[in-house]
Amino acid sequence: MRLVTLAAALVLGCTWSVGHSDGVPEPPAASPEPPSDKLPSVDRVVVHKAERRLILMHGGNVVRSYHVQLGLNPQGQKQRSGDFRTPEGTYRLDRRNPRSDFFLSIKVSYPNEQDLRRARAQHWDTGGSIMIHGLPNVLKHDEDYYASHDWTDGCVAVSNADMVEIWMLVPDDVPIDITP
Repeated sequence: MRLVTLAAALVLGCTWSVGHSDGVPEPPAASPEPPSDKLPSVDRVVVHKAERRLILMHGGNVVRSYHVQLGLNPQGQKQRSGDFRTPEGTYRLDRRNPRSDFFLSIKVSYPNEQDLRRARAQHWDTGGSIMIHGLPNVLKHDEDYYASHDWTDGCVAVSNADMVEIWMLVPDDVPIDITP
């Protein structure tokens, strides 16, 4: 219950601040609060690209599931910088940014060693800065567009409300599997 109350307060506070500050929503604290006793600790995140789903797992069981949007060119493995693809493979969620250009972001440890080898063989730059994040702080389209189109440069995007929950439930350094 505490988690739901906190999430609601954060979302309402962010909604209020958009019209009453510099236009950038105020994020929650940089470190997530521990999940309530009723929700198990997340030990793995899985993204199924074809299903547009991000799943929070604990001990092989689903804790939460969210609809996602992906890169503009979502099919296939990310090969290089600028291809607008979301990578596929096993990574870690290794860094948080409460003040990114998007409403909260958690960095995916792309590229991994396999990605680096593949890119080097082609003399390509792998790119980087793949994140799980909310909407852009400065919207270029109406919010319905972001919920119904793949629009990122290769990141995994969720609604701002979902991002608050993910931010609070996922501890640092959790593995993430991104599948086709």
